[in-house]
Amino acid sequence: AVGSCRRRRLAPLNEDNGRFLLLAALIAAYLSAGATVFSALESPSEAAAQLRWNRTLHNFSRIFNISPPELRAFLRSYEAARAAGIRVDALRPRWDFPGAFYFVGTVVSTIGFGMTTPATVAGKVFLIIYGLFGCAGTILFFNLFLERIISLLAFVMKACYERQLRRNGLLPSNFRRGTAVAGVGSLVGWKPSVYHVMLILGFFAITLSCCASAMYTAVEGWNYVDSLYYCFVTFSTIGFGDLVSSQNAAYQHQGLYRFGNFIFILMGVCCIYSLFNVISIVIKQILNWVLKKLECRCCPKCHKSSTRLSRRNAITPGARLRRHNVAVDVDGQYDSDTEGRRLSGEMISMRELTASNKVSLAILQKQLSETANGYPRNVCINTRQNGFSAGVGALAIMNNRLAETSDSR
Repeated sequence: AVGSCRRRRLAPLNEDNGRFLLLAALIAAYLSAGATVFSALESPSEAAAQLRWNRTLHNFSRIFNISPPELRAFLRSYEAARAAGIRVDALRPRWDFPGAFYFVGTVVSTIGFGMTTPATVAGKVFLIIYGLFGCAGTILFFNLFLERIISLLAFVMKACYERQLRRNGLLPSNFRRGTAVAGVGSLVGWKPSVYHVMLILGFFAITLSCCASAMYTAVEGWNYVDSLYYCFVTFSTIGFGDLVSSQNAAYQHQGLYRFGNFIFILMGVCCIYSLFNVISIVIKQILNWVLKKLECRCCPKCHKSSTRLSRRNAITPGARLRRHNVAVDVDGQYDSDTEGRRLSGEMISMRELTASNKVSLAILQKQLSETANGYPRNVCINTRQNGFSAGVGALAIMNNRLAETSDSR
């Protein structure tokens, strides 16, 4: 058993690689399950539709005395015309300025409805260059939106938290944000919960989708379920293209509807993008919890080493209570958010950190507060993590902004 533990410790499968492989396996299983369900649901309908279509072709060919090869050649021409954007009913022009603006919006946001595609070689080449920079810039915009919406939610949630503390008598009545009083008590290093942020973003996304669906139902004539389906497919940038808004030749209050459609799509994509990133962090926490359950426990030496070197950027069931108990034992006036926080991300007690740095308690509180707000580079030296250890892009934003994903936890 000891030999197997040693071999496992020497293996290159660290926590990040283990999480990656576990997620890949779960995604493969998720894709297989989804394919099985959709195949069972849609395959009978597809077979029945194909049978009806073959019967229709046969009857049409027989009634009008048209040979099947000629009929199929005509239908191929119709399919090519439909792919080019030509419809039997009158539709809005596809490549006027409003139509082209709608197209480039779906390109850079990666929605890609497919109802409009460039037909010329020059247009296809330009799309490759245009999409390269446009998609990169739009992803950056989504990340900046995510950072600001998280900051706004954190500000509002912290204000509510302070109000609750005042109501419970745990915060002085003369408390002002930014004063010295802010460095004591339960507000040191406070961050919003990832679960609370997920619930708020989910509520906002549902409300936005319901309002947009009501508009599409009234203007486009879709039923409400189809409108909800369109909102999810569009806001999540899946963009099947089976339902596309603002495609008729004319609408009542057309300018107002186009503006509302643009605002709903923009806000919907930003909100769903933020929600997806928060959900991905929760999934990461679940993976960490699974890996912890699968951790090697065959000898105390391995278990002690893994406990000492394990990363603390995810919360697991029962971990919050255990950290709270440790914080009370070390220093009663500090909660689990501030106890045991070393600037390099390693866990030591508050007393050990104070003694090793030989600083006053006020200076320590200031450093902890600065660390909780983003790890200033002048104090984050001697860190053993590389530049990508906290995540890249949206993942890094979530790690810095939310409590359960912070390296300090």
